[in-house]
Amino acid sequence: MSTELDSSKVLTLTPVPVVPVPTQTTAPTAPESAEPTPPPMPVTTGALDTRTLSRSLFLRLRALDAEGAAADSPERTYVRDTLIELNLPLVRYAAARFRSRNEPMEDIVQVGTIGLIKAIDRFDCERGVEFPTFAMPTVVGEIKRFFRDTSWSVRVPRRLQELRLALTKAGDELAQKLDRSPTVAELAAVLGVSEEDVVDGLAVGNAYTASSLDSPSPEDDGGEGSLADRLGYEDTALEGVEYRESLKPLLAKLPPRERQIIMLRFFANMTQSQIGEEVGISQMHVSRLLTRTLAQLRDGLISD
Repeated sequence: MSTELDSSKVLTLTPVPVVPVPTQTTAPTAPESAEPTPPPMPVTTGALDTRTLSRSLFLRLRALDAEGAAADSPERTYVRDTLIELNLPLVRYAAARFRSRNEPMEDIVQVGTIGLIKAIDRFDCERGVEFPTFAMPTVVGEIKRFFRDTSWSVRVPRRLQELRLALTKAGDELAQKLDRSPTVAELAAVLGVSEEDVVDGLAVGNAYTASSLDSPSPEDDGGEGSLADRLGYEDTALEGVEYRESLKPLLAKLPPRERQIIMLRFFANMTQSQIGEEVGISQMHVSRLLTRTLAQLRDGLISD
């Protein structure tokens, strides 16, 4: 040993991989193979924090866009779809706020997913904002727009929809403060609108929901049959009311004999022969007077 140390010869040492000594009791590891190491498996959502993985995917998406990758390229589509699936819990969380609405939760989630996709397409990871913070207003806004556009049974202007919500909130606050229902003037003063606008805003509440004619009658009305069974029959005589009211001033302008002939023919249901005997003229003369008078009345209705 001492002879080797004192020698001027240089020894060449072969490096040996250093194997760390475990400080805790662990299962023995298998010896490393001489074969090349396979590429790492794709990272799953369970391997990394969702936000960390989302940021990595957004960086990759930005790099693909910088490289000029097509929007429908396989890798870009895969990264974008993974981001959508990874952040779906955000949509479900936002949709849960609307569970009390009369809409299936699946439909609300689908609408929220549209907002999520819009947020993914607009997000810039270099601005220092977390994606959930950026995406939540877009997701919630898309869901609110869905309810605003589809929940009303009768389409009303957005201004009146927003006014109705403001009236509901102001009405509740004034009722607690005044210990009574507020008047139209009080609501108008609080919201800074006219009393006519308040009346319109309160009236549009009737357009929010609708009942089917086949739905059962309310219990306070007996609860028997449907709403359609309680509707009256169609009165065909009502169709002639407007025409009669329009004819009144025109009939008043007719000569007495022509007016009498019209009244006997259409209100007394007399034949032309009976009218001729009543008025004292021939049936042929009655026919000519009827034709001329009806044409005169028709022209009067058209001109009005």
